[in-house]
Amino acid sequence: MARTVPTWLSILSLGFLVLWLLLAAFPFFWTLWGSFKVEADFFSKQNWTNAIFGVRTLAETGAHYTGAGYEGAWIKEEFWKASINTLVMTISVVAISLTLGTLGGYALSRSPFRYAFWILIIALVFRAMPHITLVSGYLFPFFELNLWGHLTTTIIVMVAINQPFTLWMLHSFFLNIPKDLDESALVDGCTRFQAFRYVIIPVMWPGVITTGLFSFLLAYNDFALTGLLLTEENQTMVPAIAGFLGSTQQQGNVMYAVAAVVSATAPLFVLVMFFQRQIVSGLTAGAVKG
Repeated sequence: MARTVPTWLSILSLGFLVLWLLLAAFPFFWTLWGSFKVEADFFSKQNWTNAIFGVRTLAETGAHYTGAGYEGAWIKEEFWKASINTLVMTISVVAISLTLGTLGGYALSRSPFRYAFWILIIALVFRAMPHITLVSGYLFPFFELNLWGHLTTTIIVMVAINQPFTLWMLHSFFLNIPKDLDESALVDGCTRFQAFRYVIIPVMWPGVITTGLFSFLLAYNDFALTGLLLTEENQTMVPAIAGFLGSTQQQGNVMYAVAAVVSATAPLFVLVMFFQRQIVSGLTAGAVKG
């Protein structure tokens, strides 16, 4: 017989969930709202309600809302170039990392030799190291070969840094797939690679999606590495947003940055919502053995 949950507990849980959602979503929606205001309203020190009602926005533009921030960021400052660079880099990093990670993770999970364990330990050590310490080893050959500042070199570094994580995560997923599936496929006449492609990968698909999403987020949100390895002409979105804020020597435009933040964040919401089922399945797959 199923236990009945007390009404007060249901109300308390629902209230906590609603409060958590409000607190988590508020910064994004506040930034989204403010991106259609002028700086004098959104960053008003006299009255914070100006960010809601758009008093200065109405006085300066004749309307309560303005798209000047988006126009300035995307057209005047050519933020679309940074978006294309980000798209190229993230797709390349995810594709390479997943290809190497699935092959490597599958091989290590099925290997009977002791060296498989030590390969994973070495990968874990590199993953634990600060990323900036790994980048220093690439700078000298990049400068010597005149490769610094290009997307290709940044993709190489991103894959090298991301690969240990991808390898460990996919290896753990492969361990939860019974070896009987491989053996059955081999008995039916498949080669090892055919068994991997047609039998194991379809079962592993939620894990691949989850790992790919984390790889995507690593490349998409990175600031330190992309800011260090890319020239201003080849910047991705996150360093470009920082550039809109200016510096002590150069004045920036804060509203360009606000509009760019919304533009960069919105695709992440769409991506997570689209793959939410695969993400949940992938994250929970490792909790059940066999």
